[in-house]
Amino acid sequence: MLSRTAAAGSFFATIKRELLDTSSWPSRAAAHAAIFDFVEGWYHLHRLHSSLGYRSPAE
Repeated sequence: MLSRTAAAGSFFATIKRELLDTSSWPSRAAAHAAIFDFVEGWYHLHRLHSSLGYRSPAE
């Protein structure tokens, strides 16, 4: 089981690798909107959850 610190680090590493390192943002507001869309539109729906038998909520 991951500690809260490790889980947070993994989450932020995923956002950095999957979103922030792939584009440049014209403003802080644009980056904020992209992060929100990433978390709500992909991360919550597709990441694997141990409580679901390592399946995604979309499955």
